[in-house]
Amino acid sequence: MNILQKLDRNLALTGDERMLLDSVADLCREQIAPRAADYDRSGAFPWDNVRAINELGLNAMFIPETYGGAQLSYLSYLACVREISKACASTGIIWATNFHAVKPLVEYGDDEQKSRFLPHIAAGGLASLAITEPSAGSDATGMRTTFLEDGDDIIINGGKTFITNGDVADLYLLFGKWSGVADSKSAISVLVLEKGTEGLSVLGTEHKMGTRASSTATLAFENCRVPRRNLIGNPGDGLKILFGSLNRSRPSIAAHALGIARAAFEDAAEYINERRQSGRRILEFQGIQFMLADMASELLLCESLLWNIGAMVDAGATDFGVEASVLKQRASDAAMKVTTDAVQLFGGYGYCNDYRVERLMRDAKITQIWEGTNQVHRQLIGRSFLTK
Repeated sequence: MNILQKLDRNLALTGDERMLLDSVADLCREQIAPRAADYDRSGAFPWDNVRAINELGLNAMFIPETYGGAQLSYLSYLACVREISKACASTGIIWATNFHAVKPLVEYGDDEQKSRFLPHIAAGGLASLAITEPSAGSDATGMRTTFLEDGDDIIINGGKTFITNGDVADLYLLFGKWSGVADSKSAISVLVLEKGTEGLSVLGTEHKMGTRASSTATLAFENCRVPRRNLIGNPGDGLKILFGSLNRSRPSIAAHALGIARAAFEDAAEYINERRQSGRRILEFQGIQFMLADMASELLLCESLLWNIGAMVDAGATDFGVEASVLKQRASDAAMKVTTDAVQLFGGYGYCNDYRVERLMRDAKITQIWEGTNQVHRQLIGRSFLTK
């Protein structure tokens, strides 16, 4: 048993959580991983994988029992994200986005909102988190989507871009600015927008380098009218809710990145154990051993931090924003490095799509960009040491 397998074995899960993770691993091995290459080539949305995930009832793990769920630990959620992403990075994103979009509703919504929206997600519905705009990426305060109060309704105008699940979602957790509030931070608010709302349109989806089966949509809102009771919290609560949701979604992005990296590492280790040059296995050469050691060491450190932060959240920690930034930045950089080195270890074959390391290298790149670019995270980490 190698050091990474030991780390997996010692993961602090309950018996039920361990059985669920084993079921997810079986599903990934038998159904999701074998389909990944075809979905990558076609770019089609992987409905087969979504249905298979729903048959396991995985959405229920982050929904409270009161609203139709069977809530498990955040640590077990992260382990499932990593496992699914290891099999198919696109499917990992699709499923994790449900958590990213629904968790703020679970934490900040009122009972009436939770009763209306959460049972459908627990039963397998798709959700989407709509923040990014062409003029507002890492700086969310630059968003221009507006919420105008009109009696018992809110009228939405504007648009969003790079929205995961944007063309397939049943509900959207939508951020915008409350009209009439001049301060860009104080104006940010958040509401739930439902599929089929008049004035909501999908303008198109992106053709991407990697994670090609995960749809990334551009949305437009033209006088969308939603009931005011869909507003989460009060006008101006959006920035607080946004930061709270990002602190939990960033470890999730790290789990996604580490699933991709772990797949590439395991493929490379198997290949260089079998491939021979000059009568010797490739792994017998010292220079190759050094490469593999660096890859394994980085994975061990990043995964250890992932499980540590997961345990912190389950223990009730609320002040872990800097730790989440360190984890997201380090894990995504590791994913890009490990997948690149895996391609190198495969030689010319690694550059061809006969082996999945080529796809994994493409899939890894996005993890350095979204949920705050790694440059932004380095800025946040460095800024945390400024003395008052």
